[in-house]
Amino acid sequence: MDERRMELIGLRTRIIRPGDDMVRVISDALERQGLALQSRDVIILAESAVATAEGRVIPLDSVTPGAQAMQLAEKYCIDPRKMQLILQECDEVLGGIPGVAVTITKGVLSANAGIDCSNAPPGFVVLLPADPKKSALEMSRRLSDTYGADIGVIIGDSRTQPLRLGCMGIALGCAGIEPVEDARGTKDLFGRPLEVTRKAIADNLVSAAEIIMGEADEQTPAVLVRGAPVNFKDGDAEIPLIAREECMYFGIFNAKSAWYR
Repeated sequence: MDERRMELIGLRTRIIRPGDDMVRVISDALERQGLALQSRDVIILAESAVATAEGRVIPLDSVTPGAQAMQLAEKYCIDPRKMQLILQECDEVLGGIPGVAVTITKGVLSANAGIDCSNAPPGFVVLLPADPKKSALEMSRRLSDTYGADIGVIIGDSRTQPLRLGCMGIALGCAGIEPVEDARGTKDLFGRPLEVTRKAIADNLVSAAEIIMGEADEQTPAVLVRGAPVNFKDGDAEIPLIAREECMYFGIFNAKSAWYR
């Protein structure tokens, strides 16, 4: 296949339930659609489907909010039980607006610690997968063994971009491919070397897959990506994070500089 041509195929599945084997679910979906995985294919999975299969579906009636959760729930207009789960799941609460607590969860910005009320039964919420990297690695190895091919797996979520309406994709766990490509040293159209550019390959693939997955009742929690121009590697792939002082969004709020309007 031409390396400049990439194909995305949505894999429609039955409703995922706690205890399901996601590799089996993917294989069944592929078989129903007359497909088989080939070497250098990448499977993108919605985090809510993976988390549901892992049993990370929580009935809100089983949660007892503490004093801090009650206080923050009132401040941010969030169900106190959900707020308790947010506190348990996140690394830090940075602030919020009505209905949303802005958190650092698993090292990245996340609304409500990634806890999802959609695609959950009434009265339940879905937490993020406990260890997305570990889950991606296990599925990558099993799919590679099943199909006798090198298969990459990315577990993705949808997040908002500052000052933009709508959601984009972000990779939470990755295996079998390099999630970020270092483009420093390559040249632009005018021969100038790039100095800071790194390509968020895994995030961009999740964003592309999100268009097909949708956010509602599509029942398409997985997308097969074929022909992606990515670098494959053995084992898991650490998705690199940066320090807050190196982040242009966090950095400006910490800098002691004048503000102009």
